[in-house]
Amino acid sequence: MALTERIPPLMRERGFRRYWTGQTVSLAGDQITLMALPLAAVLVLGADAAEMGWLKTAELLPALLLNLPFGAWADRQARRRRVMIATDLGRAALVLSLPVAYLLDMLTLGQLYVVAFAVGALGVLFDVCNATLFVALVPVERYVQANSLVNGSRSMAWLAGPGAGGLLVQVLTAPFALVADAFTYLISAAYLARIAPAEPAPAPVRKGHFSEGLRWVLKNRSMRTLFAAAGTVQFFNFMFATLFVLYATTRLGLSAGVLGAILSAGAIGGLIGAATASAVVRRIGVGPSLVAGFLGFGVPLLLVPAAHGPKPLVIGLLFAAEFLSCVGVMLVDIASGSLQMALVPDAIRSRVMGAFRTLNHGFRPLGALAGGLLGSTLDLRPTLWIATIGTVLAVVWVLPSPLARLRELPKPQSGAAQPGPAPAAAEG
Repeated sequence: MALTERIPPLMRERGFRRYWTGQTVSLAGDQITLMALPLAAVLVLGADAAEMGWLKTAELLPALLLNLPFGAWADRQARRRRVMIATDLGRAALVLSLPVAYLLDMLTLGQLYVVAFAVGALGVLFDVCNATLFVALVPVERYVQANSLVNGSRSMAWLAGPGAGGLLVQVLTAPFALVADAFTYLISAAYLARIAPAEPAPAPVRKGHFSEGLRWVLKNRSMRTLFAAAGTVQFFNFMFATLFVLYATTRLGLSAGVLGAILSAGAIGGLIGAATASAVVRRIGVGPSLVAGFLGFGVPLLLVPAAHGPKPLVIGLLFAAEFLSCVGVMLVDIASGSLQMALVPDAIRSRVMGAFRTLNHGFRPLGALAGGLLGSTLDLRPTLWIATIGTVLAVVWVLPSPLARLRELPKPQSGAAQPGPAPAAAEG
């Protein structure tokens, strides 16, 4: 077989190839910042636990507060691609301000908080515009393949980014490691500047414009089902994530190095899941892939609270849990992401994506809070059982719905903003 025949068809199209390349580089840079920014706070500024909590809050708040208003604004814009370029340039400037301030001996925790919040806010704006650019570049029959390629890049970033970030911090110090992330934003902007897809026309401003995306999500049966399932996963998985490191280190006695290797196994699983998702969806259909993804993500996590006995057995169970659950999460992300792209009308796409992300992100702090409270009252292992069983039960929202039997993606709605019926499930 010739090498060109092995290349996914989308990668032979110059516009998508440039889009994907920019996304891939930017995702890698994000992982560097996730490592370098908190290390700058700890190693350079001596931040304590409370100050690290404020830094994390500054990173998370934009996703919770700004998805709805930014989505409403983005739907009224005719040039979303230019907005995305501007956000890339803005994030590059913000990140570069940190090493500059460090050189001038002016770096403060306050600046880190502001940069973390502002970079997060521009990231939200980039993402709500990105949903529209994606459908302008990709035909519906290739949504799954395109989402597989983008999620594959995300898995590669998870795999390589923390290690690269740690190495850059060690060699350059934390503030100067952020220069690498700034360059990734510039590269992303350069690639976006070299594509020119025909973007959907901006939506007219009318009464209820701001809340229209939220109303559409709640009225459309399919999106409502996806929201319920995804929200359940977010709540219980953040309950799990809040306690996992503490449980693994204090109760299971694992070292930081072993724990890092276990998390790397998850990144490899995610990469394999992204690479195989298109074939799975073609073979069993969108709906069954969604069900398999939710189960594939949740069921392996049950191995974590079940782990006990000799340390090699415990480590093996945790490796299996991380690896298999990340294969599953890629399948559910790719199937549900492609389904959302097909379901949502162009006229309200950014608002719907903003509303959906706002609702889902709202479950994250609630799950983290519940994990902390239950972990301190019931103990760690019982709370992890609750969290993992709750994650598995997310599939209950999907199983009785028509989505579970859906074979093909529904035909996209190009203009109408009315929530249509749930897509008919093709039998067979």
